[in-house]
Amino acid sequence: MQVEVERAAYQAGVKASMPTWFGVGAWGLVVGVAMIKAGLSLPQALGMTFIVFAGSAQLASLPLIAAAAPIWVIFLTALVVNLRFVIFSALLAPHFTHLHWRVRALMGFFSGDITVALFMQRFPDFAPAEGKLAYLKGLVYPNWWAWQVGSVMGIFAGSQVPESWGLGFAGTLAIICIMLPLVMSRAAVIGAIAAGVVAVLAANFPYKLGLLLAVLVGMSVSMAVEEWFIPAEANTPKESSEVGNE
Repeated sequence: MQVEVERAAYQAGVKASMPTWFGVGAWGLVVGVAMIKAGLSLPQALGMTFIVFAGSAQLASLPLIAAAAPIWVIFLTALVVNLRFVIFSALLAPHFTHLHWRVRALMGFFSGDITVALFMQRFPDFAPAEGKLAYLKGLVYPNWWAWQVGSVMGIFAGSQVPESWGLGFAGTLAIICIMLPLVMSRAAVIGAIAAGVVAVLAANFPYKLGLLLAVLVGMSVSMAVEEWFIPAEANTPKESSEVGNE
């Protein structure tokens, strides 16, 4: 009976985390490319992604590594960026005080921003409940794999990208990864297309004003579609497909 409860809890955790896998993998891809473009060798980049497993801290430390900053500055920067995990630990710890410290440390290593949020959404208080650990495992293990697959792909892809592209290429990927999950409606798609066309046509504008113009046009088009065309379509009466007998 207990085994079935644990299995059901694990499967529930996996199901809850599934919508986040693409975003996590895409973010890993960006960090993987950034590591290579910052000058890390292939073994160094792979070691960093498997040992550190903290995208924001990795990105914050990469410019310092590229600039040959003192090691204590790099570690301090990563520590400050990751201070939020102290809060995450405080949120999770009361749920697992009965576990051995090695198990808690392992779960702490695998836990991340999204997985902690999903766990707290499922267990908002500290009341005893069966399957908590299994549910957390169902969240964190797939999340770890999604990150590592994306990161490793980015590391190997980054080694094939021309050196002249530099970190700007990783920045472009980051913007794309942030934008794609937001383009979920017809109005957003049309607005994104309009912004892209304007950005290309206005690429030679001085002071990069073409980008500002593209943003304004994209927002305006998206708002116009949302305000005028979609409500009009919703209010249009549909013709009956049934033919009455006269």
